[in-house]
Formats: sequence, C-alpha cells, structure tokens
Amino acid sequence: MNKIIFCLATLFLGTSILANAQNNSIGKSDPEAKVILDKVSKKFKSYSSVQANFNLKVEDAKGKVQGNKTGIVLMKGGKYKVAITGQEIYSDGTTIWTYDKAANEVTITKIDPTANTITPQKIFTNFYDKDFLYKLNGEKKEGAKVIQEIELTPVDKSKPFHKVYVFVDKASQNIVSTRILEKNGNKYTYSINSFNTKANVTDAQFVFNKAKYPGVEEVDLR
Repeated sequence: MNKIIFCLATLFLGTSILANAQNNSIGKSDPEAKVILDKVSKKFKSYSSVQANFNLKVEDAKGKVQGNKTGIVLMKGGKYKVAITGQEIYSDGTTIWTYDKAANEVTITKIDPTANTITPQKIFTNFYDKDFLYKLNGEKKEGAKVIQEIELTPVDKSKPFHKVYVFVDKASQNIVSTRILEKNGNKYTYSINSFNTKANVTDAQFVFNKAKYPGVEEVDLR
C-alpha cells in the first residue's frame, strides 16, 4: 500500500510537498526547479477536489514490462480514495480501509500522526519536507505540449528508491507523469490519462461501505 500511495503522492501532491524542500548539507537544489515546483504546488492547492484516471507501468531491472494497471484517484483536502486493479484504498483523514478484491477482505487501520512509519496521511501532510534535492533536467516537446523534467534525489540514502522523476506540463502547470527508480532496478511509471478538478466528490466516497461488498471479511487493527 505504501508504494502505491507514495507514487501517487509524488504524482499528484508531490510538488506541494517537495517544493518546500530547502538546501541542505549534502548539496543544493536547483532554483529553476523550485520555481516550477512552487507554481505546480500553488496550482494544485487551488483545487477543492481532484478526480484523475492514471496508468501504472512496472518494469524490472532489464526494462521488461512486468505489468500495466489502470486506476482512479479521488482527493479532497486530506481525504482520498485510490482504486487500482484488485485493490481499493480509502481514507477519511482518520481511518484507512484497504480492500483486497481477490480475498474479499478489508483491513482497517487508524492513522497515527505521531508514528514514524510512512503512512498515506503523513505523505499528504508534508512528511517528505526537506528530504529531497531537485534539479531541472530540461524541456522536451511531446506533441503540442512542452514537458519539463525535474529530477529528485532523496537525502536519506537508506530509501529503497534512488531517483524520482517528475514531468510537468509547462503550460498547464500540472504534473503529467512521475517515474520512481528503485535501487533493485525496478521502475514504476505513473501517467495521468485524465485530470478533472471540477468533479462532484462527496465525503462519503472516502469511507469504505461494507454494504456494497457482500460477505466481506473485516480485519480491524484499530
């Protein structure tokens, strides 16, 4: 679950998190990249809610595609819902429900804002502040769009990933994709297929409704 949420946070909310990173003892971040990230962050924070369709491509160290999945993410303030092939994740800002379709099982956990573990809620509330150095690698044309590539390097070298690449549409100031490179060679690429900032998203959509899942087994770890 944390891998999915981290990648999505980088894809949709990452710039509001990463744009706050400061220069630190191991190096300096690129001021040009910060200008871009600040603009994307400001733009994203102006949205009251977001609904987006995305695609996930997983590659191994040899570049062989291990799988492609599609998904939908809804976000509103600190609440979110992620639906990806075989799994649904809900959070109302207090509780997390993780539903496994194959097992027809939902695991319920409570968000602990003081814990040191990586949780979706912490990621959405600037858990990664000051944890990255970033630089602008340049721009490239993709059809009619100009895409800006920003490279992020974690300060903490114990992280399982060593690079994160964020791709920004220069005109719209929205992130169009993000790529995470793990130390074991695996690559995770999330691409946005559609982005709706005017969707009618209700609070009820961020709570797991077991009535819609007959026979579901609950594992309550709260």
